This record gives sequence, C-alpha cells and structure tokens, in this order.
Amino acid sequence: MSEEVKNLAREFKTFLANNEEDDFIIKAGAAKTPASLTVSEKEIPAENAAAPARPAVSSDGKNAEALADVASKILKCQKCPLGSTRIKAVPGEGNPNAKLMFIGEGPGFEEDRQGRPFVGPAGQLLNKMIQAMGLKREEVFIANMVKCHPMTDPSDNEKRGNDRAPSKEEIAFCRKFIETQIGIIRPEYIAALGGVAAKSLIRDASLSSLRGKIHVLELDSVDLEGKTKIIATYHPAALLRNPNWKKDAWEDLKMLMREMGLQTPGK
Repeated sequence: MSEEVKNLAREFKTFLANNEEDDFIIKAGAAKTPASLTVSEKEIPAENAAAPARPAVSSDGKNAEALADVASKILKCQKCPLGSTRIKAVPGEGNPNAKLMFIGEGPGFEEDRQGRPFVGPAGQLLNKMIQAMGLKREEVFIANMVKCHPMTDPSDNEKRGNDRAPSKEEIAFCRKFIETQIGIIRPEYIAALGGVAAKSLIRDASLSSLRGKIHVLELDSVDLEGKTKIIATYHPAALLRNPNWKKDAWEDLKMLMREMGLQTPGK
C-alpha cells in the first residue's frame, strides 16, 4: 500500500472518530461501537476503495433501459477535452426509480479507473451518510455534473492528487446528460454535494447561502412540475478535508430527512 493511501486511511479514521455527538456516521438509535467509528487501512485498498454492491434493476425496467441508453452515449462522448484524457467515463449508478438522487461535481482518481461514482474515500463517507439517513446506497441514484475526470495535469492521468473542479464550459458540455438522467428518474429529492453542483442546479450563489433551505429544482430541458426539491450541502471530500463542517452537513441531512418523512434522531 502506498504511503499516500495510508495517509488517506489515517485521515478518514480520524475524521470518523472526531465527533461523538450528533454524528451522522451512526444511524439513529444505533450503538456507538468501535467498529462503527473506525475504518481499517485494509478496508481502503488502493485500486478498489469502498466499492459497494451493484444496485438492482427496477422491476418495470423502463427507467433502467432509458438510463442505460444515456450511459451508452456518455461512454462514447468526446465533445469536450475531458473525453480525451479520461480512463473511463462515469455515467452514474443506482435505483432507476430512486426517490432521492445525490449529485456531485465530477469523478476522481478511483472513479476514473472503475467507471463508477463515489468509490474512493469520499465515496465511503457518502455511503455512511446515506446509511445514517436510514437508507441504502442501492436505494438512491448517484451521479456527477460531469462524467469524466477533471485533472489539473491532464497529461498524467496516473498521478494522484490531480483532481480539480470542472469548469463552467465542461459542465455546459455535459449538462444534458445529468438533466436527462434527472428527467428519466424524476426524483422527489436531490442532494447537491458541494458548491459546483449546488451552483449548477440551484443558482449561481455561495454554498453557504444555498444551504439550510429547501429549493424547488427548475430545469429548462425538463418539466418537473415543481415536484423535485433540492438541498445543497458539503461534498464528502470537503468534509474529509474539513471535519469541523461535519455537524453542519448532518444538519443539512436531517432537514432533508424531515422533508422526506424519514425518522431523525431523537424522534
């Protein structure tokens, strides 16, 4: 195991153990056992970190078929420079009939290799956030604003720590894909993870001004009839870098849980 991966594992363990009260790592009512608060380095392999089971296909298959068609177009897309530097495109995955979608900014190092969203350390944290809401990863749909890995140095896609936020131009090229996916799934709720997703889907404003509110999603290409509500919260990768934001992220999730009619701690 590389020293960088060991450092990531240590940082993640420290993050999980950092806050004992109101901790979104623990599902409401669950015992705070050491196993639930720590992650061993063996659980974060360099090439397959936090890879959950593949989600089941919906019973009717209609949405699944439509999403598969979108995915096939994403895998062939070369309309922006990201398409020529990626290893694998990352269409997204999850329940085709999901009530809730999580949307991030773009794939990272591990996602670029596996072709799946949120499978690195930030993905492990997202899994814990979903579990804390009383849900399973396979019950939701997870995607990103852009489908290919934005890199600071696109000439070396083997370099770690080479991630960056996607540009407005890259988001514009890729936007039709995420809007089509939203239009197919027609989720009742969306959690925009991080400022990039929040600004792209809600409005161009600071993440702090968008957090703490329930917004109604409006898209030019899809008539959602005002039925899709969206919240903004921190990206899991940001929470790994800044554990002091953890409580605020949990408050965002609890707000969403109340809106969804899910049980929150203490109730």
